[in-house]
Amino acid sequence: MTRNVLIAGAGPGVSGSLARLYASEGYGVSLLGAEQGILTSLADDVDAAGGTARTTVVDLTDDVATRAAVTQIGGQVGHFDVVHFNPSAYREKDPLALTVDELLADVRLGVGALLTVVQAARPFMGPGGRISVTGSMAADTPWFGAASLGVQKAGVQNLVRSIDATVKEDGIRAVSVTVRGLLAKEGAFAPDNVAKALRAAIDQDESAWQVEIPYEG
Repeated sequence: MTRNVLIAGAGPGVSGSLARLYASEGYGVSLLGAEQGILTSLADDVDAAGGTARTTVVDLTDDVATRAAVTQIGGQVGHFDVVHFNPSAYREKDPLALTVDELLADVRLGVGALLTVVQAARPFMGPGGRISVTGSMAADTPWFGAASLGVQKAGVQNLVRSIDATVKEDGIRAVSVTVRGLLAKEGAFAPDNVAKALRAAIDQDESAWQVEIPYEG
């Protein structure tokens, strides 16, 4: 049986590297993203790496459209072994410039959309299923110049704990990987290396499960 991963918020960075990594293991890779051009390029990479790609353009802040997209994909592939959540909004505004509406809009993407994706994917997940999230050191050490990002990353890290506690009795586990460094083209924080840490997180021993794993590089 083909293993399937759903990647929400797919883009050319870490999530793209993760898509190629899963594809190299023979996974069917379903990609949700905002831009068709990027998804098409990633789909080509997935196919070249040995996987099978499905792409859907969707605004993850649109609850109805996102639920419909995940449900449609789930019906097509039959089950999800892994659901990965990647998106966040970067808005360069400090707390004196950031408006309430802007903060809520960013949190809707970086935190709220996780609820939408997980709730829609849950009927297609069974024992052994895994949910992973790209976390950030901004959760603990935010930069004031992009204040909403820290709120998103702290919120999503917290939400993952609640999700894990909710689904673990069904044999499903959730984990966030806190990337404690700035992404770079090369080195420990290159997207390919961060993707490896995210991939490894779902293989951890369930008897000693860590809901939040720091990636120090």
